[in-house]
Amino acid sequence: MTAFYLPLGDDRYEPTDLTESPWDTRMQHGGPPAALLARAMAPDDQRLTRLSVDFLAPIPRRPLSVEVTTIKPGRLTALREARMVVDGKVAVVARGWHIAPGPEPSVVTPGEPQPPVPAGSDSGMDFFGYGRATDWHGLSGPLLSAEGHADVWTRVNHPLVAGEALTGVARTLIVADAANGLSTNFDLKEWLSIPPGMATTFLREPVGDWVRLACRTDVTADGIGLCTGDLSDPGGRFAQVTQPLLVRQR
Repeated sequence: MTAFYLPLGDDRYEPTDLTESPWDTRMQHGGPPAALLARAMAPDDQRLTRLSVDFLAPIPRRPLSVEVTTIKPGRLTALREARMVVDGKVAVVARGWHIAPGPEPSVVTPGEPQPPVPAGSDSGMDFFGYGRATDWHGLSGPLLSAEGHADVWTRVNHPLVAGEALTGVARTLIVADAANGLSTNFDLKEWLSIPPGMATTFLREPVGDWVRLACRTDVTADGIGLCTGDLSDPGGRFAQVTQPLLVRQR
């Protein structure tokens, strides 16, 4: 089965056409790199609770390497940084806070029932590699409608790295970066809406293959936007994503 990345050894990877951006076939969409960097930081005894990702430049769809540094070690909490290097330049930097699970507290927030996954796909996302790699089932009308909001069930259909099972965290991060594109306010043929980064905060790890992304975008008069989204599985909300946006006419 095709994956987003093929391992080359020594923390090097070859991105496949599943990482292809809708803006430029030579570049990667931001979701797969975010998931790959989170994977590189994952410890055995702690859980990822927040990942902040900064896209320093467009990410070429070329062989890359991943470097990891521990910034703040700790038994209960730890902060790690991972960098994606392409052609000798750092293209993406991610920082992840990891927290050790512990005993059950006296109060646990119950889950909320979610709407069922609709039959059929109405996304219009099959014109580029990343869009084809995931099922998109809209709950609030056609996607990419420039209405400033979107509500969609998603299912990633390929492994992040060839030969490995897809984790719930990777599945989430692959789709989280799509929030701004799904909830755009603009005709993207006439306007740019570019996120220089994103932050995803996890309450828990998701369960199952399906992730619901309910997102909206707000824009100010001086060309700055904010995209926010809730991420849920059939048992309820488990994470939240935020993205700042640069909004400019082409």
